[in-house]
Amino acid sequence: MGALNQTRVTEFVFLGLTDNWVLETVLFMPFLVTYVLTLLGNILIVTTIFFMPRLHTPMYFFLSNLSFIDICHSSVTVPKMLEGLLLERKTISFDNCIAQLFFLHLFACAEIFLLTIMAYDRYVAICTPLHYAKVMNLRICVQLVCALWLGGTIHSLVQTFLTIRLPYCGPNVIDSYFCDVPPVIKLACTDTYLTGMLIVSNSGTISLTCFLALVTSYTVILVSLRKQSAEGRRRALSTCSAHFMVVALFFGPCIFLYTRPDTSFSIDKVVSVFYTVVTPLLNPLIYTLRNEEVKSAMKQLRQRQVFFMKQ
Repeated sequence: MGALNQTRVTEFVFLGLTDNWVLETVLFMPFLVTYVLTLLGNILIVTTIFFMPRLHTPMYFFLSNLSFIDICHSSVTVPKMLEGLLLERKTISFDNCIAQLFFLHLFACAEIFLLTIMAYDRYVAICTPLHYAKVMNLRICVQLVCALWLGGTIHSLVQTFLTIRLPYCGPNVIDSYFCDVPPVIKLACTDTYLTGMLIVSNSGTISLTCFLALVTSYTVILVSLRKQSAEGRRRALSTCSAHFMVVALFFGPCIFLYTRPDTSFSIDKVVSVFYTVVTPLLNPLIYTLRNEEVKSAMKQLRQRQVFFMKQ
């Protein structure tokens, strides 16, 4: 109780990406352009799928949800990072810090669950095509999306509760550019070993379990492709390879950051940048550049003047 009665930290100070202010100023424009492209690319995908009836299928329904999550996920951390690149002293209030880590884990966990659902969708479409319409009907798709948001919310509430229950009365400097559970609990004025293990087991179990489910799904899909025609194999591999690229780009950093105990490496910030800034931009690029159906739909919308005013 003595620790709880001490003065509580009211704000945290970020060390940022680097201690070189000139370098941070130089990085501002590339990261700003990346963020703007992330928003535009994902909004374009959501709008295209919404306006094109032929894209109203389970796969594209999930893809539009993925783009929405990427918009939210990047918006949790990138605006604050951009602000910090222009400021010498980078601060965030305690309440805003907790809100940031809550929404960070909400959207990250929702994306993990969604990628797993998308793998299941491809498994049903390729391995049991005759039952696809029945198994993946609209009602079930909506229920799956509701379930992933519920699961993400529960996960994030657990992570947030484990964080705010600790007393924060001492150092308030976070060696990062955003609030996340591992660097924040290091500042607690008490032993955090048990809390750290609970957090790792929570995030790590979700990441590893979903990743193993994804690998299993794609293994079964690859085996079943031997029975497909050459054209069927080509289309299935094109779709699944794009999806698996997104999975690898997202799960790799998650597993690296959240499945180890209270340890940190110098490369953590680079991995975090990739996970919070780069991956949300790559998702629309991967799905549009490798998907002829989406590119064709975008061209049609352009001709209908949905995106561009008539000259």
